[in-house]
Amino acid sequence: MTEAAASLEPPREAFSLAQRLAAEALGTALLLAVIIGSGIMGERLAGGNAAIALLANTLATGAGLTVLILVFGRISGAHFNPAVTLVFLLSREIGARSAAAYVAAQVIGGVLGVWAAHAMFAEPIWQVSAKLRGGPAQAFSEFVATFGLILTILATLRFRPQVTPAAVGLYISAAYWFTASTSFANPAVTLARSLSDTFAGIAPASAPAFVAAQLAGALAAAALGRWLLRSAV
Repeated sequence: MTEAAASLEPPREAFSLAQRLAAEALGTALLLAVIIGSGIMGERLAGGNAAIALLANTLATGAGLTVLILVFGRISGAHFNPAVTLVFLLSREIGARSAAAYVAAQVIGGVLGVWAAHAMFAEPIWQVSAKLRGGPAQAFSEFVATFGLILTILATLRFRPQVTPAAVGLYISAAYWFTASTSFANPAVTLARSLSDTFAGIAPASAPAFVAAQLAGALAAAALGRWLLRSAV
């Protein structure tokens, strides 16, 4: 990997583990604040038009994710996602202990970000979502969404690492609309969104299938990427 590929590959020699964990927690918190906050704002201003609310949620999430990767990428790799961390663990870009700490930071940061969004919009801080997102089609959507996300990351890091932040933001923006699940594609995001009974929430009963599909999609993309992106010479 070139130095420019640091967008999602943590430069372990440059920053301490504490700094990297802080970046992962803060980045994930801000990501969830964007997702939940823009969902609340979009729903309040859309006058009952769910398509307009989703469009607002999409634009804010894609833009926010791109910026957050640019801000935190050189510190922690800007994973913000246990599925991404798992893929880098399997490729030995990150050690097992660091990976476990990353996931913990992502989950904690995600919950704090949800609570921050609730506070900004004068919503009850503690909520549990009642929005069911069940069924095989929703789970398959999460498999596809995460598969595409991981392949986007691996391919851009391999060929054009400088565009990885924009590519990830654009892919998630597109996947909001071409997947039935609106592309959570992130176990930490899924768990955190189960604690928000707002536009972007997901009922806790629906979360396990989402997480399982996301991890399966990440593993499938990692396996394909290992072959597809390997040079023949």
